[in-house]
Amino acid sequence: MCGIAGFFSRLPVNPAVPQAMLDELHRRGPDDASRLLLDGELTPAADDAIHNAMLHARLAIIDPRPAANQPMASDDGQVWICYNGEVYDWEAGKAELEAGGAVFRTHSDTEFILRGYQAWGIEGLLARLRGMFAFAILDKRGGKVHLARDRMGEKPLLYSLRDGNFAYGSLVRAVLPFLPAEQRDFNPAAIDAYLAHRYIPSPATVFSHIQRLENGYRLEFDLNTRQLAKQRYWQPQAEAGDWLPELDRAVAMRTVADRPLGVLLSGGIDSTVIASRLATQQLTQFSSFTAAFPGTSLDESADAADSARRMGLPNVRVEMPENLAADFERIVADLDQPFADPSSFPTWYLAREVTRHVKVVLVGDGGDELLAGYKRMGKHLRTRWRQNIRLPLPIKPQLDSKRGKLATELAMDWTSAYSLRFSGFTPGQRRFLQGGRKLEKLCHWRAPDDIGPAPKDGAPGLHQLLELDFANYLPDYILQKSDLCTMAHGLEGRAPLLDHGFYQRLLAASAAERYTKPAKQILRRAIHPALPADFFQRKKRGFNPPLSGWLRTSLAPRFDGLGARLAESTNGQLDAAAVDAFAQSYRDGAGHLAEQMLQLLILDESLAQLRRLCRTLG
Repeated sequence: MCGIAGFFSRLPVNPAVPQAMLDELHRRGPDDASRLLLDGELTPAADDAIHNAMLHARLAIIDPRPAANQPMASDDGQVWICYNGEVYDWEAGKAELEAGGAVFRTHSDTEFILRGYQAWGIEGLLARLRGMFAFAILDKRGGKVHLARDRMGEKPLLYSLRDGNFAYGSLVRAVLPFLPAEQRDFNPAAIDAYLAHRYIPSPATVFSHIQRLENGYRLEFDLNTRQLAKQRYWQPQAEAGDWLPELDRAVAMRTVADRPLGVLLSGGIDSTVIASRLATQQLTQFSSFTAAFPGTSLDESADAADSARRMGLPNVRVEMPENLAADFERIVADLDQPFADPSSFPTWYLAREVTRHVKVVLVGDGGDELLAGYKRMGKHLRTRWRQNIRLPLPIKPQLDSKRGKLATELAMDWTSAYSLRFSGFTPGQRRFLQGGRKLEKLCHWRAPDDIGPAPKDGAPGLHQLLELDFANYLPDYILQKSDLCTMAHGLEGRAPLLDHGFYQRLLAASAAERYTKPAKQILRRAIHPALPADFFQRKKRGFNPPLSGWLRTSLAPRFDGLGARLAESTNGQLDAAAVDAFAQSYRDGAGHLAEQMLQLLILDESLAQLRRLCRTLG
């Protein structure tokens, strides 16, 4: 688990650029920082002849010896790899490679990927990888650079191609130093997308000239033609068989580490399932960690502690701070670009404490997307009858989200309108904040990929919504938050529910098994028998912070001058008077605007930081 970056340039690059890119990765990989610098002929470069670079900041989890540091080279020095992530269950593949003559010098998964590429090629390699990954492989023999991102999107990969010059990285901020000053402009469409969805859907980023690779895709950059090709490499297939042994296998293989390991445990179903499978497999030496919100209705720590006790797992309670002021700027920086999931803040604080105890945690991400656990899905299915029917209704600028909701929904097709069930600002509010200008898009979500066959016994509408979530909400919101907040503290998070082998077993389940009311009843078999009989009847509470208190206290000073600052940062895209009117409405008692108010405060701080970074880079 690490941070990666690099570039392949037509012209020599300022020698300060590689270090600036590497500096941005330090928090992701605090154990080692290494770089490979090459000239235009792909040979070691002097400072005035750097054309190509592969950069790596390492969080050492498997084989922490220096021999396993990266960039890592093949025996003949013709193939190099930079890799972020963790792949599992590769011992059989290693034995196959050794039978073919490969000699392993480490017991790291990095070397397995490198030697697997040499033996099987990029497509054969990807077919054999099980886990989370984002990597770049330089193959000097064919003059190609291969990059890929894991199937579900647990690990990030950003890139830029301008005028035949290619760069990549784990963060927007790690790619940015490579771009010339004139190419560091903010993307107005991305800012509107952020307002709409609280994040910027792939492949866009806040910068016009940096893209985000979608999950399950790979890139191939030709060093001779300077052309970049992109393709999807994975199509899920239903696999018949009992899903529970496959889940146990997914959990067990994610406990393999050379550093201490634990599990994040809330009062909810998904994380409790992971902890249950650990306990069932007698893996009770791992501590569980729970976020606590003392004195609020959001606090699940007592329920989690009770579950941990029943399962025989030690439990560590981590209290969330009441004052956010001291850490707000650091958290926004660690979120890399504008990103406004309120639960990012408790996730960040939880990870900060957990990394003092362990370096790897199992997490429960993915259960709601696998098993249709969100209430918004049921609400939206009630209007499925209209599908592509839409009415030519005007979207008028308006401050309050409660006005014109029905008209806005009817102005969109059914699948696009699903975005309104979980959104930042409504289209009317976006027009209001942007000075009344017409919106180019009502929804910025990318078209869904095939996520496997719909169950034969029904639920086609629900399958449509799951496809949208798998393409957008899961990789770009849930998993982006998990990666950024854990890696900000050098903590590796592993998500067994997103194991593609387990997922493909679930695809073979019937709709009646998979889509239940209440949700996730299929997982009853996976819950530890010592847990209370009413466990599945508990109310779903999510993982939300006491946001109103933060806005009234530690974040309140940020309201003053907010409109002017956002107008300047966005080159007038956001209207100063409109932003200030929105903030005043919240301060006057419109408490339902709290999450949107946080969204504006995050945008303000994130854009200000990125502008300062651009000025620092020169």
